[in-house]
Amino acid sequence: MKIIKTLKSLKQFTTKKKNNNKKIILCHGVFDILHVGHIKYFNEAKTYGDLLIVSITSDKYVNKGKGRPVFNENYRLEVIAALKIVDAVYLNNNPTAVELIGSIKPDIYFKGPDYKNAKKDKTGNIIKEINATKKYGGKINYSNDITFSSSNLINNHYSVLNQKQK
Repeated sequence: MKIIKTLKSLKQFTTKKKNNNKKIILCHGVFDILHVGHIKYFNEAKTYGDLLIVSITSDKYVNKGKGRPVFNENYRLEVIAALKIVDAVYLNNNPTAVELIGSIKPDIYFKGPDYKNAKKDKTGNIIKEINATKKYGGKINYSNDITFSSSNLINNHYSVLNQKQK
């Protein structure tokens, strides 16, 4: 099954693969409304290694406004798991990916280009995740392809909010 329920089982899965000289790539995010930007992002991420692990932020840590995420964590897990390019999907029950990074020690932590300038991350979490990745010998890579933002798509095309509310 692509959806891995516990951190312990994910760690066992990745350790076994690393012992077989497989390179692990980790993508982490909300992935609320799957769109072409996500597909391009996952495809690019997979070029850096053998196994693509996607971790999804649990609903309780999604801080994107009222009514978000649009799809709950179970639906988001299911839709990502349906993608052939993704090897495993995990629900991250922490506010950041730091603990996950420490457990599975990915070779590559892959983020979108919007995270290249860490100072723009209002939460400061990307710095913590970069530091954790480097601490365990991994590298951080950023997507170079076109990106879209689920939040922008929702706000600009599907919102009942007026401009001031957005």
